[in-house]
Amino acid sequence: MWISAFILGIAGGFHCVGMCGPIALMLPLDRSNGARRAVQLGNYHLGRILTYTLIGLMFGILGLGFRFFGVQQQFSVITGLVMIVAVLFPRLMRRKGMLPPWYYRFVSAVKNRLGALMRKRSAKTFFLAGLFNGLLPCGMVYMAVLGAMTTDSLWEGGAYMAFFGLGTVPLMTVAVYLGNLLTPAVRHRVRKLVPVVVVGMGVLFIVRGLGLGIPYISPAPVAAEASFNIMCH
Repeated sequence: MWISAFILGIAGGFHCVGMCGPIALMLPLDRSNGARRAVQLGNYHLGRILTYTLIGLMFGILGLGFRFFGVQQQFSVITGLVMIVAVLFPRLMRRKGMLPPWYYRFVSAVKNRLGALMRKRSAKTFFLAGLFNGLLPCGMVYMAVLGAMTTDSLWEGGAYMAFFGLGTVPLMTVAVYLGNLLTPAVRHRVRKLVPVVVVGMGVLFIVRGLGLGIPYISPAPVAAEASFNIMCH
């Protein structure tokens, strides 16, 4: 489970680099001091991972509910199908009006706050920028949230999103240090890898939900009542 979250995070890093380059490229990092720049970038990543973890904790509660009612494996299959449909029919996932108006107002407020932070260079700028960056809408984050909802508890949901965040760190860090090499041609090639990874993850979630009895990949289903009795004793 954690490996799949990390791989999805790597795909998220590819997505960010491939589409437009990470927001980290716009951070007011200290270019004259390598050690200070590394600390600043580390604080930015820490803020993002903390936000992802908190989101995972919240949606992990839903995963616990799915397990209690015995529909967790069905939801895993649905999650895999959504991932595949999102790649094959992206327009279906981008239709306007799918989300409530308050969500768009919230995103606008986050963007304004993030823009204000980008113009500062205080000690807390980078950590706060990471916190707000983690709240911005992103298809790969949505996919990771679906994955967190297939876990067994809020703690596992938080851990799933934390591993997703860790998976985004390597490529986003490389992008900061080697941003000049991210030409449009390179970003185009990188972008082509993202759908392949997402479809692969979708298939993995479907296989997992089918309960084929394959250790670690597709474990056999456990009755909700039996699972609950085990937890109680």
